[in-house]
Amino acid sequence: MITKLRIYVTAETDPHWNLATEKHLMDITQPGECLLYLWQNKNTVVIGKNQNPWLECRTSLLEEEGGKLARRLSGGGAVFHDLGNLNFTFIMCKEDYDLDRQLSVIQTACAIAGIQAEKSGRNDILADGRKFSGNAFYQNRTHAYHHGTLMVDVNKDKLGRYLSPPKAKLEAKGVTSVRSRVVNLKELNTELSIEKMKAYMAEAFSKVYGMAAEPLTLTDTDFNAIEKVAEEYASWEYLYGTPLPFTFSCEARFDWGYIHLQLEAKDGIIRGAKVYTDAMDWTFPQAVENALIGCRFETYAMQKALHNLHDKSIVEDLCHLLAEQVL
Repeated sequence: MITKLRIYVTAETDPHWNLATEKHLMDITQPGECLLYLWQNKNTVVIGKNQNPWLECRTSLLEEEGGKLARRLSGGGAVFHDLGNLNFTFIMCKEDYDLDRQLSVIQTACAIAGIQAEKSGRNDILADGRKFSGNAFYQNRTHAYHHGTLMVDVNKDKLGRYLSPPKAKLEAKGVTSVRSRVVNLKELNTELSIEKMKAYMAEAFSKVYGMAAEPLTLTDTDFNAIEKVAEEYASWEYLYGTPLPFTFSCEARFDWGYIHLQLEAKDGIIRGAKVYTDAMDWTFPQAVENALIGCRFETYAMQKALHNLHDKSIVEDLCHLLAEQVL
């Protein structure tokens, strides 16, 4: 049961520091607390935990133009952040997690701004029929968080310039560009600003949960812990990982998300496996990789190995995808 609200608003705009802060806040949130974290990144593409940066983002162009790539802990797809975007994170113990209530804070904040917002699909929030907020979710053994974007006045030209989603994703959604399906909230309320949206989110947070939110102050000890994680999050190894010298590759788009499967086979045995996906479940790629490594490189054997996984809908789709391939 939520008995205490806290709010932390940072002026930092480095994505690796901000994502490290998010992780640290998750570590220090106490039972009965709900913490709202508001943050912004400057000229950044943030990819999901299991995405391939080279497929999702024009990485060289981003870096050449002073931007940064970041990888979050949650699943989901790639998003562009600039200072016209406000990020939010709701953090609490798992037993207090309530997605509808958390989404209600966003909808209430928009209502205060005179904008009607509605949830759509697996992780989007729309206004005027267009997306202004993408949401993603993460949990560990004890805690959970729900985070996302609020496009207030994002540079849409840069959004379309840096993001390069796989063709299969765009074809499946029936759209022609990244830019065409999003909206800035400022287009619907010309008086809106980031600072006003921060205030509206804080007001809505207290209104929905029925109590005042206390400001959170971090100490030097907190900052030292954050700095260590931020260094890891900024490393090439964390952002890009080790490319697999694959001998087989296939991809598809399903209701639960896009998947790109790479396999390295030698002497008829799968020696390496890599799953790139924007699925909201950030845990299943590792399970798929573990199931396939050591398996015979043949359709039936791979399908049999995958049948031990817990999510049967994903298993069925993956088995169907493998059956379509010519091995």
